[in-house]
Amino acid sequence: MEKPAEGVANTLHNERLILLILAAVQFITIVDFMIVMPLGPQLMRTLDISPSAFGLIVSSYTFAAGIAGLIASATVDRFSRRTAFLFLYSGFLLGTLFCGLSMNYPSLVISRVIAGAFGGIVGGISMAIIGDVFPDSRRGRATGALMTGFAIASVAGVPMGLFIGTNFGWQMSFIALSLLGLPVLALAWFALPVLNDHAVDLRPSTLTSLRTTFLHINHLNAFALIIALTMSGFLVFPYLSVYFVGNVGMTEQQLPLIYIAGGALTLVASPTVGRYADRFGKLLVFRAIAPISAVMLVLITQLPAGAVLLTICVFGTLMVCNVGRMIPAMAMVTGSVLPKNRGAFLSANSSIQHIAGGAASYLGGLIVVQSADDRLLNFGTVGTIAAAFSLVSLWLAGRLRLAEELVVPAVDMSLPAAAEASVDAGEALVACIEPDQSGELESCSV
Repeated sequence: MEKPAEGVANTLHNERLILLILAAVQFITIVDFMIVMPLGPQLMRTLDISPSAFGLIVSSYTFAAGIAGLIASATVDRFSRRTAFLFLYSGFLLGTLFCGLSMNYPSLVISRVIAGAFGGIVGGISMAIIGDVFPDSRRGRATGALMTGFAIASVAGVPMGLFIGTNFGWQMSFIALSLLGLPVLALAWFALPVLNDHAVDLRPSTLTSLRTTFLHINHLNAFALIIALTMSGFLVFPYLSVYFVGNVGMTEQQLPLIYIAGGALTLVASPTVGRYADRFGKLLVFRAIAPISAVMLVLITQLPAGAVLLTICVFGTLMVCNVGRMIPAMAMVTGSVLPKNRGAFLSANSSIQHIAGGAASYLGGLIVVQSADDRLLNFGTVGTIAAAFSLVSLWLAGRLRLAEELVVPAVDMSLPAAAEASVDAGEALVACIEPDQSGELESCSV
């Protein structure tokens, strides 16, 4: 009997530890990305920048992650998952530290580019590890557990980072985050399995890998779904803190309440959605949640002044809907590609997701206008566009198929099967050479 592959054997008894490490990294990368948004009022004030310039701070991270993801999509499957993960996560922590050392707008944008170039791909590698370790029947639960990193980031990480930034300066938020990530890096170094089964075979050329990733129809359907979901979120989310302060009338000290409420609800909802996705079907759960998300996107951009409690309720519901649709969507996307191509595909998917996010946040910055009294104008238009993207994702999700469903099974060429296949082929050949009603010979291939 053959021994199990090293990568598989190493993961059999460490699934919970793997999820813990990936969720911790998810927490740190999400806080790093999200903390910029609630710090928006402070950044715009201290750096003396406009909403569009602030949008560039957000989109610089995502555009850098997008470009880096395209490069990684052609090379990442040549390395073990562990090697790729540790390299990218180390680079991300270094980029985050540079953000904390930035003293002006240009240096902050450059530092966000560095952090995005490494950190943006870590999420794709994490999902590749999930896909390699967990079968489709348990992938929804695993994805839901990974998404708890996002929930904890919202309920604890972002409010804490916002508290540090408000009281000690926005640079300290990034410095504290980079220091927090070091113990996780050490744990990942010792605990993550190699996971190199995908790299055993001879790898195709870079050009062939790119063609395989970007020209497969199922991959294109997955990319389209991710673009729609990302656009619907990033048109709105980067400007919510500025909107809450300028339009609703919240203070910067009240902003952590928003993220604590939303994160707490998401923390409860994430594992529940994952279980339901595995039990009732990922597509069904996605189609149940996405329309509610569209409604919330419209409501949150039309809030009346002074309605702080309503704002917290709507934001919390939107956060639950956002993670509730992403869990089944990412589980479907992960299952839409064969394991040998999963790293390249998910790196490309992460790239497209970040490019779409950067484009959406920058587009949102072009649509909204800040008035003399610091109110955001035209934000309702942005919400309507975002809701439309969410509704389009309902149709796109239905076009995805599991990769295993698209693989043609190998023909059993045992003697009886081979004989039957020969008879079928002979009958087909006779049918091909028989003339049609016009007397012309039909052309066909067997």
